[in-house]
Amino acid sequence: MKTKICKGLWKVLLATVVAGSQFSLNAQDLSSRIDQKLEEKFAENGPGAVFLVAKKGDIIYKKAFGMANLELQVPMETNNVFEIGSMTKQFTAVSILMLMEEGKLQLNDEITKYIPDYPTQGNLITIHHLLNHTSGIKNFTSVKGLNAIANNDMTPLEVIHFFKNEPMDFAPGEQFKYNNSGYVILGHIIEKTSGMSYADFVEQRIFKKLDMSSSHYASHASVVPNRASGYHKREAYINSRHISYSIPFASGSLMSTVDDMLKWEEAIKNHVLLSKETTDKAFANYRLNNGELTNYGYGWHVETLNGTKSFEHGGSIFGYKSMGVYLPKEDIYVIGLSNCDCNSPTKITRDIAEMALNSMDFGK
Repeated sequence: MKTKICKGLWKVLLATVVAGSQFSLNAQDLSSRIDQKLEEKFAENGPGAVFLVAKKGDIIYKKAFGMANLELQVPMETNNVFEIGSMTKQFTAVSILMLMEEGKLQLNDEITKYIPDYPTQGNLITIHHLLNHTSGIKNFTSVKGLNAIANNDMTPLEVIHFFKNEPMDFAPGEQFKYNNSGYVILGHIIEKTSGMSYADFVEQRIFKKLDMSSSHYASHASVVPNRASGYHKREAYINSRHISYSIPFASGSLMSTVDDMLKWEEAIKNHVLLSKETTDKAFANYRLNNGELTNYGYGWHVETLNGTKSFEHGGSIFGYKSMGVYLPKEDIYVIGLSNCDCNSPTKITRDIAEMALNSMDFGK
């Protein structure tokens, strides 16, 4: 009897060891394949990137490529800080939803409640429309004269004044059209309802609470430890163009690291900042007035990747590109941050997420 029990225990132990070894081999194979793709895309002596892959909150891949600073020949490190561009919109959307939970605003509030003289041209434009890119307001990045003010430090209302008299592109809810103007207005609404600057709200209510100690509202003047320099590419690499961060404001002026962005994703998943019910609003796939899906929630695109639901968003600002993909069913998160706007991580981040999804027995 004792012999049979011992044999059974040895079988279980052997099966466990084999399964563990198989997972280790699969993880190593996945890492090797990710290395190969990223080494092909980011040259060792050029601007680079940092990529992180996590499964169920555990980091299974994190690596830096290329250079953080070309002039000083400083190699990229995994803790380098990047401007994340439009991934800022996730933080703006969640800030709005936090204020909604506190009873300080409603998603169906008209924007004239917060900017009484805003020329809505006879339309009813709500916070929902701003969050979902269905407002019809002209995107200020396509408005003539932007280059002339790009270096000016402006208040949110001054930026809004720059585009508010432009003709509407369509009636609210009639179309989906990606729109930075809406998120600038949302930043102003956050300031007006919270009594804090947008930068202070995000830094104190989000970054500090989540221990995102390497994340900041961007600044040219502040010394930011581990900041990766940004680049453009013409015939050769050049330093990124200067822009006042008051211009992109709540649509694109935050900085972060891959580790901090994982903390952010984990906080969203675990409802640290918002209730589950409110979080679901951020990831709903909203419809236009005619019933057509927008494939966008509040601050995230709602897509599919290899047949599974994917919440994702990219970012682009002078000198930097970013991309994050989260697969909720499989709890896989991939984030890529690049310090040259010549080398977008969008496609390769989705490719890596698909590789992780398809990796045999990955994470089991």
